[in-house]
Parts: sequence; structure tokens; C-alpha cells
Amino acid sequence: MALQSGLPTTGSPVRVILASQSPRRRELLTLVGITHEVRPADIDETVLDGEAPVPHCERLARGKAQVLAVAEPDAVVIGSDTIVVVDGAILGKPRDRSDAIQMLERLSGRSHTVYTAVAVAHGGQVRSGVEAVDVQFRVLDRALIEAYVDTGEPMDKAGAYGIQGYGATIVERVDGDYFAVMGLPLGRTIMLLRELGFQYAFGSITR
Repeated sequence: MALQSGLPTTGSPVRVILASQSPRRRELLTLVGITHEVRPADIDETVLDGEAPVPHCERLARGKAQVLAVAEPDAVVIGSDTIVVVDGAILGKPRDRSDAIQMLERLSGRSHTVYTAVAVAHGGQVRSGVEAVDVQFRVLDRALIEAYVDTGEPMDKAGAYGIQGYGATIVERVDGDYFAVMGLPLGRTIMLLRELGFQYAFGSITR
């Protein structure tokens, strides 16, 4: 159910499409009352030769939004991509249990950076940006890591953890936008919508 803002709106409601199958991103849009459809975008997410983490992340977010914007020209399309970076290396979703354990051992007791890019596309235009958030893990022993991996939560998440679930208990500190770590920086998303001429009225998107 969309949240009621109590504020007048002057434009017409806008159809919003989320180009992602992530439950977290859906929950975040719903949290701020943005009614939306879910249409995952199928693009190649391979890292290009010599591509740095931030450009890679932003390229994927833009690509997801643009692919669906071409097919749905009347809609506003939101695309997003999240990566975990440590020692300059991108940690994607683990391939298997062993890979998840290795990722968490690498992150144990250390700080890493989560980059989440968001892109908004409509009418042949696209606006995008990237949020960088430093996340500090507490020290994790092997038994704890294995127990966490065995919950299944890490298997579909970049860096092999989810901060909105059991993974919240292994995080010591977050310096930056918490929602970006979850997968969608809400404040930046609203800013990008405004750049394209759309208004957010605490529960609706209008033009």
C-alpha cells in the first residue's frame, strides 16, 4: 500500500519500473511509498578488461535502466547495482559455499567499501550516480562464518552478506548511506528523479 503524504500534488502519477529482482530494492521503494512494477533487466554483468569498480557499477545500473526504458518509453525506470570492494578487488555473489566462506574470511575484522550505483531513465534521458559506504566487520572465527553461510543468506548477495538480515550481527560499523548497503540509495534516487523533472511528494512520484 502506498503511503499517504498529506501534501498536495500538482502533476499526474507516473508509472515506475524497478529494473531489478532484488527483494531489498523492492522493499526500499515500498518503504517510501513509491508504487512500482518489477521488471528485471537481463544484461551482461561481466567486468570489462581494465574496468575500475566505480565505473563498472555505474555502467551496470545505467544499462539496466536503459534497456527497459527503450521497451517502456512511458515509464520511469530505476536501475541499480551494488558491489563490494576490498583491496581493489570486486567481490560479487559467491559461486558456492566455499567461495562464500573465503569472502567472509577476507572481510573479517576489516573495513571494505560498498558501492551502489543508481540510474533513472525516461524519454531517452538517463541520470545516474554512485554512493560509496565504508563497512567495518567485527572479527569472525571460522565456526561463526560457516554457521552464517549455512543459513543460505550470503549466497545471493555481493560480498556474501546481507546487512538487512543475519548479516547485521557481523557488522561493527557503517560509515555512509545504510540504504545504499541494502541496495538502493533512496536520497540519491529522489535527487535523480528531480533532475529528470519528476517530483516526490512523500508517497508518490508525479510530473
